[in-house]
Amino acid sequence: MTAQTEIGSLPTPSLLLDRARLARNAARMRAQAAGLGVSVRPHLKTAKSLDAAAFVLGSPPGPATVSTLKEAEMFGATGITDLLYAVCISPQKLPRVTAMRRRGIDLKIILDSVEAAEAVAQHIAQSGDAVPVLIEIDVDDHRSGVRWDNRETLLRIGRSLTEGGAILQGVMCHSGESYNLHDGEALAAAADLERVRILEAAEALRAAGLPCPVVSVGSTPTALSAKSYDGITEVRAGVYMFFDLVQAGIGVCGIGDIALSVLATVIGHQRDKNWIITDAGWMALSADRGTADQAVDHYYGLVCDADGQPYRDLVVLKANQEHGILAARPGSGANIPELKVGDRIRILPNHACATAAQHDQYHLIEPDNSVSAIWPRFRGW
Repeated sequence: MTAQTEIGSLPTPSLLLDRARLARNAARMRAQAAGLGVSVRPHLKTAKSLDAAAFVLGSPPGPATVSTLKEAEMFGATGITDLLYAVCISPQKLPRVTAMRRRGIDLKIILDSVEAAEAVAQHIAQSGDAVPVLIEIDVDDHRSGVRWDNRETLLRIGRSLTEGGAILQGVMCHSGESYNLHDGEALAAAADLERVRILEAAEALRAAGLPCPVVSVGSTPTALSAKSYDGITEVRAGVYMFFDLVQAGIGVCGIGDIALSVLATVIGHQRDKNWIITDAGWMALSADRGTADQAVDHYYGLVCDADGQPYRDLVVLKANQEHGILAARPGSGANIPELKVGDRIRILPNHACATAAQHDQYHLIEPDNSVSAIWPRFRGW
């Protein structure tokens, strides 16, 4: 949908997406993966937009990753059919998976337990749909998955799947602990550890005579820091499209790479407290405090002028439902800018996924601050 406007005429809060930065970020990941000899399976959970997906994936669209079945249905209906649902499957969702597969969506699922594998086998017996499955591997004790060195459980899952008629496609992992790092060498080491450990799991399957053609790794920090992907077939990442303050704190992007921001308006002051009040609270920004444990805490977001240039140490110190309180970063000694009621600002997000989730559309902006398009985004599961 095309829009003829400038950001100054948009209602606030509004979600802005910088087209040039989005293009640059997507190209960077493609180049990184190509240089390491792997394919990219972009994660569309942050974008949740048909237009954004088409922009990043190109035509014809390549493979992609989703985090909800709603995403799989929406993207699959537009021809993005090579999809990995990268959240462990629950049995009641299997009929919905098969319904999509019967509509021509090549949807693959993941799991990490014998119980789930047995549920998939039972579903296949009832439906006749030989669902493709990847086993999730825990490579860094971050969240879910079979530990990379738990050979017994891994092989039990693999045999349950193959004996039950599933298509065992391989293994996948998410190196989420990389989000706690901020040093280039440490990130590269985490990427290599991810690679070594998932390959150990893949080789265990192969040594037992089980198929493992796909070895899929992923996280934005490791994907952009890896030095070698020998033995890996694909990399998954998503937030790199937009980036955010957490990624900047990790060190895989700069503030100038962040493509997403929230446009807000100054609505008042508390001058005795050196506060500026805006109309963007946590309903527009999210309540994510992802930078709280990083070297530089941006509280609820870093504040920029209407052209996107950051003010020195001006942050959203507090966020209520519809009020954002701007102040100098505590301990910085910075002076707050002279902003009048009615002035426009932009706020860079701590966590792009969480901030985008607060809005139902992106306003695609150009270098001259014109809005070249409106890209709807969807929600739900």
